[in-house]
Amino acid sequence: MFKKTAGWLLLSVLILSACSNQTTAGNTGATQTPATPAATEQNTGATAAPQTGNDTTASSGTTSAGSTDTKSGENSSTTAEDSKAEAPASYTYHMNKNYDIVPNKESDKTPKKVVLLTFDDGPKEAKMINSMIDTLDKHNARAIFYVNGSRVKRHPELLKLIHDRGGVIGNHTYDHIVLKNESPAKVKQQIEDTQKIIKETINVTPRFLRPPNGAGNDAVHEVAAKNNLMYMNWSVGSLDWVNQNDPQAVITNVMDQLHSGSTILMHELPWTVEALDQLLTKLEAKGYTFVDPDTIEPEMR
Repeated sequence: MFKKTAGWLLLSVLILSACSNQTTAGNTGATQTPATPAATEQNTGATAAPQTGNDTTASSGTTSAGSTDTKSGENSSTTAEDSKAEAPASYTYHMNKNYDIVPNKESDKTPKKVVLLTFDDGPKEAKMINSMIDTLDKHNARAIFYVNGSRVKRHPELLKLIHDRGGVIGNHTYDHIVLKNESPAKVKQQIEDTQKIIKETINVTPRFLRPPNGAGNDAVHEVAAKNNLMYMNWSVGSLDWVNQNDPQAVITNVMDQLHSGSTILMHELPWTVEALDQLLTKLEAKGYTFVDPDTIEPEMR
């Protein structure tokens, strides 16, 4: 009897042990099986979907919104930078009918005792250009360089030099002819061909026009307006084209005519280049500062 009972007990223990092992195995399976692979696939899908073009639109609201927000942020950043690059300068000065530079607003912060520096008839020589701009840099000044299209065609590298060194480029017609003596068609060609070659060379469209000899007429003004060019002559002439090889005469002529707002006409000439440092030093000694051309609004008043 005892052996029979012991046998039953042993059999019961074996049965219970087997059940316990099956339960443990089931629990282990439940622990290992949970949707770790499934969740990984879902997460990978959610991450990958926004990168697949139309799938971005078809993705869930949360994912789509997140993707849209991110892209919107990137686009708005790019747009802001582009807008900043393309935005017009903050104009603080304008040119009056006498071709003088005048502050737009009466303010203690806007200097009134100013001059605008301009150089005509280039570009000619790298040596002169570099010397001129070295002097301008020394005095924290910028200038308008009025160039001829024919010269640009012969030496595009010189226009690039002026531009790369911070010079503002102006239109001085293609062949330096007296526009008031020409037909409207010729006037148009002289101005617009110069605009075109400058744009093609340095990817900049000039916004200032100076007719050779300051000689214009209604046709010149009309073509200038159609090309968004401000017609600009001068109010102080250095006469460097008259008093040749005489740097001191350049200085004397400017200082004798000097007044607040002066637009000073000079040329890319050796004696003007030689006179420039002393001239700017004398202007500063009298309390004058130099107008940045980019702060001049594009219309006369």
